[in-house]
Amino acid sequence: MSDEELATPNDGRNETEAKRLDRNYGELLQELRVSETGVQILFAFMLSIAFQQRFAQIDSFQRTVYVITLICCTLSVGLLVAPVSFHRLVFRRGLKGELVRTASNLAIAGTTFLLLAVLGGVLLIFDYVVGRAFAVSVTAVLSALFVGLWIVLPLWRRHVYAR
Repeated sequence: MSDEELATPNDGRNETEAKRLDRNYGELLQELRVSETGVQILFAFMLSIAFQQRFAQIDSFQRTVYVITLICCTLSVGLLVAPVSFHRLVFRRGLKGELVRTASNLAIAGTTFLLLAVLGGVLLIFDYVVGRAFAVSVTAVLSALFVGLWIVLPLWRRHVYAR
């Protein structure tokens, strides 16, 4: 088959399936770079605060939020870095389509745990600094904002575009 016959129909591009997969993987890597940087900074912060002198003064709610947030952050790191390992292990095996699909799913899962980690960090810090009621309120508002921006808006646009 020629390159023209392999091109993906109706996408406005004249590229082969292999070129499309390469482009999709490149775009995904760019997205992962942004997410990985953020989650690594958050992870370092979460690890470091446990060694601060005042950490011993937190209450059981704050300790629970801290542990859950650290777990979410750790899972996010693992999921957002996993596509690199996956790529190395399937490199030159003719599995680019599977790589792109799997990496995309890992990125979505990693971003989900990143969202939970960010919200947990906000809840923990605001609870410690200004009090529980305000912390829960701010975290709820930010939850709605992030879910709206990260999930609802893209799904809505995808739905509108599909029509």
